[in-house]
Amino acid sequence: MKTLFPIVALTVGALLTGPASSAQVSSLPKVKTTSFKADTVSIATQGAVADGLTVNTAAFQKAIDAVSQKGGGVVLVPRGHWRTGPIEMRSNVNLHLALGAFVQFTDNHTDYKLIKTSWEGVAAVRNQAQIYGQDLENIAITGKGIFDGNGHTWRMVKKSKLTETEWKRLVSSGGVTNDKKDTWYPSASSLKGSTIPEAFYLKPGKEVKDYEDIKDFLRPDMLVFARSKRILLEGVTFQNSPAWTIHPLMSEDIIVRGVTALSPEYGQNTDALDLESCKNGIVEDCTFDVGDDAICIKSGRDEQGRERGMPTENFIIRNTTVYHAHGGFVIGSEMSGGARNIYVSNLNFIGTDVGLRFKTTRGRGGVVENIFIENVSMKDIPGQAIIFDMYYMAKDPVPLVGESAAPPVIEAKPLNEGTPQFRNIQIKNVTCDGAETAILVRGLPEMAIKNISIENAVLQSQKGLVCIEADGIKLKNVTLLTKQTMPVMEVQNSKNITLDGIKYAPGAELLMRVTGDRSKDVKLVNTDTKQAKKSIEFGDKVSKKTVTVSQR
Repeated sequence: MKTLFPIVALTVGALLTGPASSAQVSSLPKVKTTSFKADTVSIATQGAVADGLTVNTAAFQKAIDAVSQKGGGVVLVPRGHWRTGPIEMRSNVNLHLALGAFVQFTDNHTDYKLIKTSWEGVAAVRNQAQIYGQDLENIAITGKGIFDGNGHTWRMVKKSKLTETEWKRLVSSGGVTNDKKDTWYPSASSLKGSTIPEAFYLKPGKEVKDYEDIKDFLRPDMLVFARSKRILLEGVTFQNSPAWTIHPLMSEDIIVRGVTALSPEYGQNTDALDLESCKNGIVEDCTFDVGDDAICIKSGRDEQGRERGMPTENFIIRNTTVYHAHGGFVIGSEMSGGARNIYVSNLNFIGTDVGLRFKTTRGRGGVVENIFIENVSMKDIPGQAIIFDMYYMAKDPVPLVGESAAPPVIEAKPLNEGTPQFRNIQIKNVTCDGAETAILVRGLPEMAIKNISIENAVLQSQKGLVCIEADGIKLKNVTLLTKQTMPVMEVQNSKNITLDGIKYAPGAELLMRVTGDRSKDVKLVNTDTKQAKKSIEFGDKVSKKTVTVSQR
């Protein structure tokens, strides 16, 4: 019988071209792909009506169940405006949206049920995802249609994120505001949930029914496939999600190709793609424009994440453009199970708050290692072009008006299983036209960020390099065109730092400042120090022998 998307064992490395086609990549496991019978059932034959009014949940589910029970095939969503409640996928089903198909999830929150699940890396109670599947195999969502999550009926909105006119229009539409009148909530239930610390946590002794009074606060993700194998998402647009948009969880053999994710810039928690504790996959040719992180690698949070012990590993991510987002490519902050063997290439970030973003904090634990990134172009980045931050403060990366942008004071703590690690990360061929900081590396005094290489970069920004608590950092052929020239580079309590072939704008007040009594072995190589008014400034207790300047 004729098949769609025949099963093929793809070697991930074989799909790459250019410098990233290394022996390391070719050693990655094969990605197993989906395969479906050509047998097709249209939702229209199951009673669905495309009038934009009828809620077609039963028809969607009937078609999906029928196809799965017959051994698999295609569920067709024809052109038209289809309304539905949440739907559950089944194994061996390809849910295919024809060009012109617009599927809008209902704004009736009673259509959604609360379930035990995982969110932000911990056991949680949430409304079931709008598209949901668990313990499935061989599933796909394909086509050129659109899913709309009606997310504005779920999400709170900060006044600071809107213009005055937009805020007045939102408040007049209904809902409630908090006592400070600076945040709007779609309902009193949503507001109540916001007053409870970590309200979504599944606490000991609590059952799902105990969360009913804050149901509206426990927003559903748009798509969750948990503990599933062989997943294909191709061509479809997912927009206006209540929370995270696409969330594969503890799954494997995943292909996300040609997908678009759209949510308002002010849409809290509307991550585009969260790969959590997943292995073996490809993300390519996508477009993301959302209100939170875009491509995000996660693996559980704190003790629960470490107990799960499932890293996200063996992924190729390439040929993708990100517009608004808190981070373009992100690892963390929930990375307690670790992340490794991830190859990233050919990304564009345009107006993204932060470009390449690695974030964690004490208590997470986990090891992030063997990450390879190349060919990244950035434009108009309000925050950092590249950031490694082990003191993530769970706030927006771009401070709002009145918020302090100063880094927190960091004191040493004892090493334990909750101490996170970033190590062995290579970044090549990066440009950035406009950022607040070009490169920020901020480790912990008890655990330095280790073995980071950045090569062949041209970064235009306010600040250049800020390197704190790091070990084994190498910059080679990096141009730092900074507007703030005091200093171009700052190194604090770091060691084994090699700055090779650094270029900067002539006339800088100070090229480099080295501070911290634990700084040592800083090499400045093949760099013209005479273009700066002052080459190196040393802090208290820092010997001039800490820095060596040489030409090779």
